[in-house]
Amino acid sequence: MSPAEHAQVVEAARRVITEHGYAGATLERIAEEAGISRVTLHRRGTTKDGLLAELVARATESYRAAMWPVLTATGSGAERLGLALQTLCASAEENMAMLVALRAQTDAVFHRPGEEEVLTRTVFTEPLEKLLHDGASDGTLREVNALETATVLFNLVGWTYIHLRTGHGWPPGRAAAATLDPVLHGLVAQPDRTRS
Repeated sequence: MSPAEHAQVVEAARRVITEHGYAGATLERIAEEAGISRVTLHRRGTTKDGLLAELVARATESYRAAMWPVLTATGSGAERLGLALQTLCASAEENMAMLVALRAQTDAVFHRPGEEEVLTRTVFTEPLEKLLHDGASDGTLREVNALETATVLFNLVGWTYIHLRTGHGWPPGRAAAATLDPVLHGLVAQPDRTRS
């Protein structure tokens, strides 16, 4: 199979997963969507899990590329953390069907295996961790355990956004704003420090 044909099969897998979910994304459906025979996929050793792994790798690289401008932007750590969390929502939106399929199958792709306490893979949390450190350094964010907080933020924002979009049917802007406002601004009223 040529690289162009393989790319066509991977894209067909994305469309089939979007329409039918992971369980309904059979190799027969993927082959039909790609315009090739199921036997061709079989002869090439193509599997549904292999195609999903390629889609995950593609989405992961897209996430990293989207985070890079945020990491290199000017502004305070707090401002850039807000941009990073908006970017996380946009990345979730772009890859919604695959993320829902992954969640239904397993969310192991997001976790580092073999550790007593499982944390989210650093490819997803390192940008947030760096911005938490930057914000603590410039005084715009309070000091926290950056590794742990980055894990919480990735999961809190990412999966909440996905749930509001898929479970509640909220539009992207509403889901992102409703998720990010309490994360970035909290809910507890701050005492007015001007009063004596």
